Amino acid sequence: MKIVFLKFSIAFVLLSSCATNTNDDKKPLASSEIKQDDSIKLKNKKVKVYTTSEGTNERLSLSPNTMFTSATQPLETEIAIFVNPKKQFQEFLGIGGAITDASSEVFSKLSADKQEELLNAYFTEDGINYNIIRTSIHSADFGLGSFTYIEEGDGELKTFSIEKDKVKRIPMIKRAQALIGNDFVFYASPWSPPAFMKTNKNMLQGGKLMPQYYQTWADYFVKFIKAYEAEDIPVWGVTIQNEPMATQRWESCIYTAEEERDFLKNNLGPTFEKNGFGDKKIVVWDHNRDLISHRANTIFEDPEASKYAWGIGFHWYETWTGGDPKYDNLKNITESYPDKKLLFTEGCQEKFDPEHYQRWSNAERYGNSMINDFNSGTVGWTDWNILLNENGGPNHVQNFCFAPIHADTQKNELIYTPSYYYIGHFSKFIKPKAKRISTTVSRSTLESTSFQNPDGEIITVVMNKTDDPIDYKLIVGEYKIDYKIAPHTMQTIIY
Repeated sequence: MKIVFLKFSIAFVLLSSCATNTNDDKKPLASSEIKQDDSIKLKNKKVKVYTTSEGTNERLSLSPNTMFTSATQPLETEIAIFVNPKKQFQEFLGIGGAITDASSEVFSKLSADKQEELLNAYFTEDGINYNIIRTSIHSADFGLGSFTYIEEGDGELKTFSIEKDKVKRIPMIKRAQALIGNDFVFYASPWSPPAFMKTNKNMLQGGKLMPQYYQTWADYFVKFIKAYEAEDIPVWGVTIQNEPMATQRWESCIYTAEEERDFLKNNLGPTFEKNGFGDKKIVVWDHNRDLISHRANTIFEDPEASKYAWGIGFHWYETWTGGDPKYDNLKNITESYPDKKLLFTEGCQEKFDPEHYQRWSNAERYGNSMINDFNSGTVGWTDWNILLNENGGPNHVQNFCFAPIHADTQKNELIYTPSYYYIGHFSKFIKPKAKRISTTVSRSTLESTSFQNPDGEIITVVMNKTDDPIDYKLIVGEYKIDYKIAPHTMQTIIY
């Protein structure tokens, strides 16, 4: 199979053309203009559509404009998307990805102009406008090896130092932070405590945090936050443990729901408060959707634990063998615990193969997850590594995966995958503090979600993962547009 290397120069032209073409259209509607006398005033308003489509050169490309006209009741044979801006739900936190040791290692091997290209591609309005960054507390599998911030056996944490992170990881984070500006959201997750704190005396292969080190480990979180904030990187929050039910050949640690609850209630939460970090967000679970309800019930039903938990994080890996993504479990948490937030904390396409950089189903996995996660109440969405090399790494246990952008470090080239553009259909246009609004589809052949930005502009994302073109109506109040979406295509409609 021929490998397609999509240079950023092409992507930048397309994305820049998207931005410049907006001058041909009217300014986004203010909320007061949209909501008048309980009706939606959209007739003859121009609609912008951005498209990414398999088998074409369309990558977040501005399609021909259309206009709203008066709507009538659609026929049963017609496919319609119904948007109701009067029904608003969760507030949007943002979209982003992880700057891991692997990402920063690959980044360091790029020329200066390619580094700028990568950062602009992710963290500017000419790119796809990420505002969330996740990182690991010391090492994870994506890096050159295991390490911690202390000398092994230092139970008093006297040797704590993030000097290793200052070499490559923190400089990359700070460059991204400077581009993001005020909307910057940064959080961190541990993959394993130091080996001496664990039952198996190994950072790898699971094991548990021993009870006598619960407080030491809570103090370790505080030292991490203080050290990063001393580098002028404000820490929004932490997750308690990456994948706490998975014994992996890489850094991993097991917590039962009761163990995580008690660590939060008795150690981490009180320690944050004692150190003036009561405003930091603590996210529980940080694992797949399939078992998320048990974790939520166990922790959120305990008032003393629940008061420290901002919300619950989740991954998508229950689907890697074709399993059911269990979006209903997310909806159940939204209904059961409306004061708690849902945050997608990690996802990537597993089993890296350089012959499949442009495999479209990888992008559609992102589109399906993002649409359904947001429709289930999720406030923010975080991809895994933002950059990996031509081998899907580096990863010190050979757990190689795909990223939205890869670097061929031998050729000093960036490789943009379809996943990058599918993520961009959300992250480029939906702004922090936007509100999700009611969106339903009359047929399951299309998937869709909508948000209303703080300035009143509405963003509707539509995905067609079928093999057929589909004609549909977008109906908003008394008005509609008639449009078509090609096979294996993502559209973002702005009005």
